[in-house]
Parts: sequence; C-alpha cells; structure tokens
Amino acid sequence: MIGMGGGRKLPWCGNVPVLAMLAMLPLAACQSGPAGELTRIEAAQGSTENISSLTAVIQRNPRDPESYNTRGSAYGRGGKYREALQDFDQAIQLNPSYYQAYSNRALIHRFMGDQKAALADYNRALQINPNYDSAYIGRGNLYRKAGRTQDAFNDFQKAIQLDTTDPRAYHNRGLIYQSQGQHAFAIEDFSTAISLSPDAPEPYNGRGLSYIALNDDENAFADFNSAIKLNDRVAESWANQALVYERRGEKDKASRSYARAAQLDPNYKPASEGLGRTRS
Repeated sequence: MIGMGGGRKLPWCGNVPVLAMLAMLPLAACQSGPAGELTRIEAAQGSTENISSLTAVIQRNPRDPESYNTRGSAYGRGGKYREALQDFDQAIQLNPSYYQAYSNRALIHRFMGDQKAALADYNRALQINPNYDSAYIGRGNLYRKAGRTQDAFNDFQKAIQLDTTDPRAYHNRGLIYQSQGQHAFAIEDFSTAISLSPDAPEPYNGRGLSYIALNDDENAFADFNSAIKLNDRVAESWANQALVYERRGEKDKASRSYARAAQLDPNYKPASEGLGRTRS
C-alpha cells in the first residue's frame, strides 16, 4: 500500500463488483501527445504561423537558447518531434545548464519511445535543479507508465511538497491512490487538480470513478457530466456517464451514451463492451 491510510474495501453493485466495472474504464487521463506537458505555452503556439515567427526570432539571435527551447515546445505541441529534439539539443548546446530544455527533451524522447533517454534527461534536469517540479512530474509519469508505482508516487509527492501549481502532480498522485483503493485521498487530489485547472475534463473523470467506487453515484454523475460539458469529444467521459446510467438500471440511456463513446473511439473497449451489455 502506498502513501497515507489503509485501502478501503470496494463496495459491490448487484452481482458485479465495482472493482470489475472500474477495470473496464481507464484510471488515467492519458495524453496522446506532449501538448499538456511541455513548457507552458498556449496551444496556438504550435501553429505553422507561430513557428514561422519563432524561427524569425532565432534568425535574429541564433545564440539565444531560450528561443530554441520555445520553438522546440511549439514543435512538440504540433507533433513534430524530430524538429523539437533538434531545437532542444541546440538549446542545451548553447546552455548546458538549461534544465527546462532537458526536461522538455525528455518528454519528446518519452513519446518517441526512448524511455532510457527520457529518464537520463529528467535525471539531468533534476541534478541541475533539484527543485524543478515539472521534471519530477514528468519523471513520475515515466515511472508510472513503466509500472514503477512507488517511484512515481515519490516524484509526484516531491512536486507537491515543492508547492507546485501544476495540476498534473495532484491528478497523477490521485490516480495512484485510486489504483490502491484509497479513494478518499484520490478524491481530495482530483479536487485539488480541478481547482488548479477547472477547464480540464480529466480530473472530473478521475474523481467520478472514485465516487463510483464509494457508491456515490450522484456526485459521480455530476462529475462525468461536467467532463462532457468541458469537452464532449472524449470517449471516456461518455462511457463513464453510461456506467452510472447502467448502475441505475436505465439501459436505454446507458446504451446511447456507450454508443456515443464508441462513435468517438471505435477501439475503446469499455464502450463496445458496455454497448453489448445494454443494447436492446
């Protein structure tokens, strides 16, 4: 067991344990790319027009590492990982102590599948600046995806102890608490993540799943609806909403929500399985 407190015994719903139902759904608000984790820049900065303007800045001052780091972040947001790596390499060459560039390069390595290089860059960033919260969060994600749960927890904990304002630290620690059945702690962390980033649907989905595990369907339903309101293109949110309808015995409504989730992501297994259970 990780962290504070003991695990709670999960409640049962009819003949199906809630644990089994939760297993059908993602406990993570996974990202498909690094957009939310790179140096904090606006989404529009990944556009071709903005990259052109950043290139013009570099042409005027080719010895400025910060400009390369910023353009590298923009490339990363746009999915141009090789170009991003080149810019982070250049930023580090110009300033070998540029810990932000190491952390950003680590993230690109991670999404390109080179986990060893990613870990080395996170370690280097933290060697230069042991108080850099973003590197702890990034390395924690790396550990969590590799199944090194305790190491991940320690990194998220360290970022929080550093008074980070990055909601990912709380959200990801909440996911670990949730996976351990410590849903009261998970709800607290998801709530903090929501307070820091109220426009993100992921912590609402996370908190809703923990509410379900505690048999609090009313709050769970409110959270899943909030997630849908914030972004109605996320399959997980619709499948989560459908799960509450299913638990209530409202099969028609559950089927419609599962169908919407399956439409958004035909490969999303919880949606197809839920649709199979509830389709008339």
